[in-house]
Amino acid sequence: MSTPVNLNRVRKEKARAEAKARAQENAAKFGRTKAEKELEKARADQSRKALDAHRKEP
Repeated sequence: MSTPVNLNRVRKEKARAEAKARAQENAAKFGRTKAEKELEKARADQSRKALDAHRKEP
């Protein structure tokens, strides 16, 4: 005779596995590395400074 199975545990494990798979898909689709975020911020700062340097003072 086999051992009894806790259906609540099986249901929760399945939900966790699905959530983890969804999280990995979103990370691949939307995620950026820290280096990419810093590079984007540095480029934005640089372009803002260049624009401010050409601004006329009233």
